[in-house]
Amino acid sequence: MTPHIHAELGDFAKTVLMPGDPLRAKFIAEYYLSNAREVSNVRNILAYTGNYRGVPVSVMGSGMGMPSIGIYSWELFTEFAVEKIIRIGSCGAYTKTLQLYDVLLAQSAWSESSFARTQNGDTLPIKHPSSELNEQLIASAKQQNIALHQGTVHSSDVFYRQDFMDYQRILNEHNAIAVEMESFALFHNAEVLGKHAACLLTVSDHLVTNEAASSEARQTSFTQMMDIALGSLVVAD
Repeated sequence: MTPHIHAELGDFAKTVLMPGDPLRAKFIAEYYLSNAREVSNVRNILAYTGNYRGVPVSVMGSGMGMPSIGIYSWELFTEFAVEKIIRIGSCGAYTKTLQLYDVLLAQSAWSESSFARTQNGDTLPIKHPSSELNEQLIASAKQQNIALHQGTVHSSDVFYRQDFMDYQRILNEHNAIAVEMESFALFHNAEVLGKHAACLLTVSDHLVTNEAASSEARQTSFTQMMDIALGSLVVAD
């Protein structure tokens, strides 16, 4: 048990799916998992453990931003024997090659954040996911015939930028095709602790076309991303 997660060792599976929204975690547990049980609800950050096609898996909200996912992923890795975390979140598209509801697999995360530098002095602006996890996610998408985009994502500390058009510079200079707010910290924690992490995203907003998904759709309609993540647990079957 920690101040942020009221669970015991063994309550979490080795693999945890982490949506930002705790209600998305609840939706996944109710509609995808068998024998799901709630294992933590501190600050309404809901966490469940159950089975998907016979494989134990947990799902837990991460909250928004790098400080939040930084806390929860660190504690899951260090206090609850979790080995793999797959972030399943939303993102804003920086390019018309992505459309609303497209699914994107992060091949790297670029950030101007001070998260890694503050945590352990690491000044590298790019972090990478587990190649093993990414390969499983790609295989899962192929098995289910789900189109999967891949590329660099921008992990930002700021949702409302004063210079809204700055995304064009970030796209041009860093080849970041979408923006989100968590994966850089997740990848950093996994790297520091010798664990595995990956990030699947659904396009919920489009900075070029100004399209946006509703709040209800963000909770319940990102099903292709969920199918890919869960399918990766049994991809060898």
